[in-house]
Amino acid sequence: MSSIPFSELPLAKEQIANLTELGYTSMTPIQAESLPLILQGEDVLAQAKTGSGKTAAFGIGLLAAIDVELFRPQALIVCPTRELADQVSKEVRRLARFKQNIKVMTLCGGQPMGAQIDSLAHPPHIIVGTPGRIQDHLRKTTLKLDDVRVLVLDEADRMLDMGFADEVENIIQHTPPQRQTLLFSATYPADIEAMSQRVQRNPKSVSVVTEEDGAQIEQRFFETTKEQRITLLMRLLSHSSPESSVVFCNTKRDCQAVCDTLLANGISTLALHGDLEQRDRERVLVQFSNRSCRVLVATDVAARGLDIKDLPLVVNFELPHDPEVYVHRIGRTGRAGTEGLAVSFCTVSEMARAHGIEDYLNLNIQWQDGQELSSVSILPLASDMLTLNIDGGRKAKIRPGDLLGALTGDAGLTAAEVGKIDLFATQAYVAIRSKSAKKALEKLRQGKIKGKNYRVWLIKNSD
Repeated sequence: MSSIPFSELPLAKEQIANLTELGYTSMTPIQAESLPLILQGEDVLAQAKTGSGKTAAFGIGLLAAIDVELFRPQALIVCPTRELADQVSKEVRRLARFKQNIKVMTLCGGQPMGAQIDSLAHPPHIIVGTPGRIQDHLRKTTLKLDDVRVLVLDEADRMLDMGFADEVENIIQHTPPQRQTLLFSATYPADIEAMSQRVQRNPKSVSVVTEEDGAQIEQRFFETTKEQRITLLMRLLSHSSPESSVVFCNTKRDCQAVCDTLLANGISTLALHGDLEQRDRERVLVQFSNRSCRVLVATDVAARGLDIKDLPLVVNFELPHDPEVYVHRIGRTGRAGTEGLAVSFCTVSEMARAHGIEDYLNLNIQWQDGQELSSVSILPLASDMLTLNIDGGRKAKIRPGDLLGALTGDAGLTAAEVGKIDLFATQAYVAIRSKSAKKALEKLRQGKIKGKNYRVWLIKNSD
């Protein structure tokens, strides 16, 4: 962590005050390296991984270029997935609180085009979106990018991996050539270098590869069979009893099958894969981040952008084909100085992938026998929290304080019984201690929030 304070940057006093209120005091290495260049208007090619503080780096930087009086899209942030776009939008809104009336809009698939078109009739200052949906609006001419001053390509390597190269190039052609372009990528493959040369002007390169990558992560490899893998997983979860864990599968089919088996054995589990509708994906991410779910079974693409601070366990139910994907998976645990455990299951047919990981990390795998866990009983694993869904959100002018007040006032709960509150445009989610969830549900149904009645229901993992 850098010890350079944000106050050393040429930022407005109101912006510094907002950063302090948000808990931003000293810059992370990627922020310290890139922010001075971004604020000078330079194009930047930055290598930074999820969790490095990159969103705040480009978010703080682009806000300096926004003219609040000009109601046109002035900054465009392109992300590979809906989950990452939602996450980035939330962070940019928080960072923009020091400026009055800044409109940030998310353009992703899975949401009705009509509602987005209506919202674009009053253009936002900042757009965060995925390549496909942004291109849809460009084709319909419901989106104009003529006034874009800052273009951000976030996780550009993943966008290329997912086959979005043509869409991204098309989007860039709709922006002014004199724009500032910020390209953030976890890796620097040849196609990223080539893209930078095409779309950036004399970019300044910033690369922050932390020494601690993998240092706080204990890696264990179990040799097993395809048939024994699911039983081994359940014994592992029963043995370690993690508050939160992510289990990675290579396919959507395996992802759902593993989730169904864990649920059938009383283990609090949700699945995250590409077949889910946007509303369901949103709910899954909310429940996992607010501790209403102990185990998340996910595919790599669906989990891109997932950032859970305290994640003690990551499991590779199957080894990925690409060693870089393995590094990205296990890098979700052991963050911010905490210790993490990464467990990988490997069958004989997957040994070539294991050897590839060994070569890539210069690692000598010490194999463990799955029989080591054979004496562990498979036990239910319940979550400490449950989630209430309220049919009203930001558009109804609901704020976190309104929900907390309703729960700790008329509902009679203590603040300790209320967990994370997530607000979206038309929905709100509140985590409640499991033992208090029924009481909270009944009280909110009987009472009012800001003087109005809203539909409230309890989300169950099996919904």
